[in-house]
Amino acid sequence: MPDGTATAHLFRPKLITVLAEGYTAAAFRKDALAALTVAIVALPLSMAIAVASGVSPERGLFTSVIGGFLVSALGGSRYQIGGPAGAFIVLVAATMQEFGLNGLLIAVMMSGIMLTLIGISRLGMLIRHIPHAVTVGFTCGIAVTIFSSEIRDLFGLHLSGAEPGPLLPKLLALGEAIPTLDPAAMVLGAGSAALIFLLRSWRPNWPGMLIAVVLASLIAASFHLSAETIGSRFGDIPRTLPFPQAPDLSWSLVLQLLPSALSFTLLGGIESLLSAKVADSMAKRKHRSNMELVAQGIANIASAFFGGISVTGTIARTATNIRAGACSPISGMMHALFILMFMVVAAPLARFIPLSALAGVLLVVCWNMAEKGEFARLLRRWPTAAVVMATFGLTVIKDLTFGIVAGCLVAAILAVAHRTVPEEGE
Repeated sequence: MPDGTATAHLFRPKLITVLAEGYTAAAFRKDALAALTVAIVALPLSMAIAVASGVSPERGLFTSVIGGFLVSALGGSRYQIGGPAGAFIVLVAATMQEFGLNGLLIAVMMSGIMLTLIGISRLGMLIRHIPHAVTVGFTCGIAVTIFSSEIRDLFGLHLSGAEPGPLLPKLLALGEAIPTLDPAAMVLGAGSAALIFLLRSWRPNWPGMLIAVVLASLIAASFHLSAETIGSRFGDIPRTLPFPQAPDLSWSLVLQLLPSALSFTLLGGIESLLSAKVADSMAKRKHRSNMELVAQGIANIASAFFGGISVTGTIARTATNIRAGACSPISGMMHALFILMFMVVAAPLARFIPLSALAGVLLVVCWNMAEKGEFARLLRRWPTAAVVMATFGLTVIKDLTFGIVAGCLVAAILAVAHRTVPEEGE
């Protein structure tokens, strides 16, 4: 069977290619099992990412159902799993705080249009040329920023006012709130993270995140612990998808949201193609980058209409999909349907989930997201160290867009300087 290299330039969803090759009952069984495995992983993670992003948990589920289905159905990768991603937490939270839910949905829709246009214009290859040091720098920066945002829920802290956005003021405010620490929340949050790490090393095939969240919920409910839950902050999660509805548009708001939409687009393109590249290396196949961007764009537009947040390819869930034996994009489509089924059957139970347990889940996500070994390796040579530190520092202190732009500029300057310096003996 060809690896897809010869057709990587085509605007044809991989689903069509798979069906044209002949889809068997045996392949369907493998896809169904992989889909169930990924859905069990995605269920708590989708809610955790939504809560950390400043929106209600069901919006993460809407994103996984609508976005996840369309990314697989229309995408250029056989194995890509779409949904909400931890990398977007900072951007979504900042947009939500400044422009509200309607503004966030408009930004998601705008980024979807931009991603679609980038894919149609065959510019997907340009995104892949972003320097590796820049990717490592902003990924580690995002991990640090997300972790700092989870400290409040992880320890059950109560701030006197709104939580500051910038890192240093945030840490100062959290430090002042230490006397309000809730021991029950701390035990549930830290215990959930510890259990996930333990299961990952002891029973790597078990759904550690789901087990930790369910166990924390049972303990909190059985002993009537004081830790805040999804129900106490957000109320009940709906059991069905909402009716699609366009956000309220105005030209002035669109112009104000343009920088945010550009940030969503840039990160979405990088994250989705990076995830597809990881899938290629694991499955020995070749994805269609421009088709993938078109699918990501359409998925974001649809997600906004259903009240969801940003959709992108997710590396951890995509890798889980491959390891679980997926054969085709039908696995990703079925994973979205399984999540919808979980919503219909078990949505009332979600109100008992402690927010500190979801913070513990994201602590694990941050640890896995930060490429610690690669970051240390890049620091050993001053050119790559300059790029990675510029990206990391500005991502943490300012924001993601500044970090990526600064890192690319430093990399470009160093590349030009290297070419203009005469070699020895000249």
